[in-house]
Amino acid sequence: MTASLEQFSLEGRTALVTGAGRGIGLAFAQALAKAGAHVVVNDLRPDMAEEACHAIENAGGKASPAVFSVTDFAGLDAAVDGIVARTGRLDILMNNAGILIRAPIEDHEMPDFARVIDINLNAVYAMARACARPMKAQGRGRIINTGSVMSISSRPGVISYVAAKHGVLGLTRGLAAELGPYNITVNSIGPGYILTEMNRHVLGTPFEKTVTDRTPMTRWAEPEELGGTAVFLASDAASFVTGQLLMVDGGMTSNSLLVETQNLGASS
Repeated sequence: MTASLEQFSLEGRTALVTGAGRGIGLAFAQALAKAGAHVVVNDLRPDMAEEACHAIENAGGKASPAVFSVTDFAGLDAAVDGIVARTGRLDILMNNAGILIRAPIEDHEMPDFARVIDINLNAVYAMARACARPMKAQGRGRIINTGSVMSISSRPGVISYVAAKHGVLGLTRGLAAELGPYNITVNSIGPGYILTEMNRHVLGTPFEKTVTDRTPMTRWAEPEELGGTAVFLASDAASFVTGQLLMVDGGMTSNSLLVETQNLGASS
């Protein structure tokens, strides 16, 4: 097959992005919409889902909201079936919803640990399982999971997040092996430190400098810098790419991740 820009087009495809009301989830949704996909914006808050859809539509894209919890495991099949009934198909799942709880181990109680694992790992599997059904019926699909630099490294104070993101990498590889025969690829994107609404408060702090000093690109990323990777993995250009973790971290993990233990002010 001769490579061309047409391979990156998502025209005529439907993409579901979880946790897409703001931050990197919104950036993923906007990028997929710019590439031509009809993006189904999932968020727990109806107002945020609607605002994200309006932002996408105002930029010329196609979007519709889908308000449900990714941890409503008993209801996910019905939620996905509803999306397929409305849009006619489901080609791309962007498994992005997640949380982070910062606490030293002595203060990180089991309910908090379980909550992080439930949202950041169990829901990734549950969403992939629900979306694999229509993708199998179509004979193709793309599942993209949001990993992290914490998928292959760690730092103190976020142990449940590290455990979950390591699990996402293993799950990505297991799903790729399971779903490959059905022409469904499964990959993971590993963001580095991204400037979102949740962590812009660390600008000017020692933590910002620590991250910058460990990153060969000598800066943090903006959320939209993740979009091209999502479009690539969702497109025909990545038709033979599966089971991979593609780092978008400015070179941090290739340089080493030696974050000072006292600086626990931001998440990746």
